[in-house]
Amino acid sequence: MKKLMAVSLFTGAILISGTFSAQNTMKVDITPFPKAEKGMKQVVIEVPHSENDINKKLEIFVGKTMQTDGCNKIWLSGEFSTSELKGWGYNYLTFKTDGATPSTMMACPNAKPKNEFVKSKGYFTDYNGRMPIVLYIPDGYEAKFRIYKAERELYKAQEIMTKSK
Repeated sequence: MKKLMAVSLFTGAILISGTFSAQNTMKVDITPFPKAEKGMKQVVIEVPHSENDINKKLEIFVGKTMQTDGCNKIWLSGEFSTSELKGWGYNYLTFKTDGATPSTMMACPNAKPKNEFVKSKGYFTDYNGRMPIVLYIPDGYEAKFRIYKAERELYKAQEIMTKSK
């Protein structure tokens, strides 16, 4: 009975948090950030704050789902740049691309085409659960991210002893 009650409470909490996130509420007002230029759109990444933010990193990608040959590695060419929001001390990112999708050139006679997210090179940044990351990307693309978590334990490097003459 206790397990069932705990599962019910947990499920209810997920449903409630899903409802709040679906309402698109921001932790921080992003109106000071510039509006997206023509052909671009503004996206925001918000992550939950934790006591372990210092031991986390984000890797951000921009891309789109495309049909690929199912064999070769394909990526989106482009560049991330950082700009400062003057007078606020915040930064924002812009991703520019010409849409080129270079690829490896392996012969894959038995590969079946598939839809996959063709993404840019990753952009690493600090994890900050208190501040959103504002990003400008071209229309037709989307931004995705990974969260990396470091272990709390530190490991000591081995010292190499050299002979003195």
